[in-house]
Amino acid sequence: MVVVSHFLKWIYTARVSERAAAASALARAYVNSDLPFEDRCAAEAALTLLLDDASSKVRLAMAEALSMSHHAPLQIISVLASDQPEVAGVVLARSPLLTDADLINRVASSPKATQKLIADRPLVSMALSAAIAEIGEAEACAVLLANSGADIALLSFRRMAERHGHLPLVREALISDARLPADCRHMLLVKLGEMLKTSPLVMALMGAARADRVMRDACVKASVTLIEGTRQEEHSALIEHLRLRGDLTASFLIRTIAHGKVDFFGSALVALSQQSEQRVRALLAGGHDVALQALFRSAGLAAATHAIILRALKIWREVANGKRVAGVQEVSWLMLKEVGGQSAEGDLATLVKSIHLDALRENARGHALAIAAA
Repeated sequence: MVVVSHFLKWIYTARVSERAAAASALARAYVNSDLPFEDRCAAEAALTLLLDDASSKVRLAMAEALSMSHHAPLQIISVLASDQPEVAGVVLARSPLLTDADLINRVASSPKATQKLIADRPLVSMALSAAIAEIGEAEACAVLLANSGADIALLSFRRMAERHGHLPLVREALISDARLPADCRHMLLVKLGEMLKTSPLVMALMGAARADRVMRDACVKASVTLIEGTRQEEHSALIEHLRLRGDLTASFLIRTIAHGKVDFFGSALVALSQQSEQRVRALLAGGHDVALQALFRSAGLAAATHAIILRALKIWREVANGKRVAGVQEVSWLMLKEVGGQSAEGDLATLVKSIHLDALRENARGHALAIAAA
């Protein structure tokens, strides 16, 4: 009590550096020492008075001393958290006394720099992550994604992809996060394609119509590649996303079966035909042609596509059973023969030719790289 009394008289004549050092010492004594009750009350009163100090250096010294303590006075932490950014940032970034409600309110009312500090806290709850995803600036979302202590819901990933997926900073942070759902990856893929096709350089080189066609084809091919890294439990979400966008077309499904994505193809048939997963899986594994064609019809696949799908499916069955060695190049070639070979015309033949040519190019590229690396 006596020490605090002298302290309160002394601060009115002390220099800023001296007041800051004294404030830090008093705050550390409060949180680290086992003070008697009366001394503790006196120290808390002195710290409260220091909140009115004209110098931010004094308040910053208090903030640094109190910010990581569970035993700091709550009313002092609350005031410091509302101070100017330099002071408030220390408390917002560290204090365990601030509740989710406190922090969510700060996210809603604070500038970008403060949002980033909150997003980088050692532990960020799912509720706080959701608030940052919903109303946070792009930079805060990028910091959140880089924070290993952040608990992020799938819906929050989608909101960040929807709101900021067109920005490289957030897009790269999302893509590098292993927790990102497959449908969000596809959303980012589409956003990137849309940005590229409208860039002045691409427009000047290709024109609007060709740029749109090239980017659409590139997105379709990239979507097939995306399936490789998609867990089977995520198939339904990705399929629904593709369906809502109008991308779950017959040509896309033909590409998936040509590339051996039989599990994904089956998940798509389950969604489109409304038949049970068990029945669809059984038919794909060993069903006869008549039953499979009935399944394809119920999924809305035109009769003209049935033969090439059946051909691909039978080859992939043999590969799975160890009876044959084949890849996309061989499968697409046999599918092409099913529609009349290289001289065939029509949309379906054009699609299968493009799949086959892509496979040829990819294999040749891989061979060249292998030679170069030898």
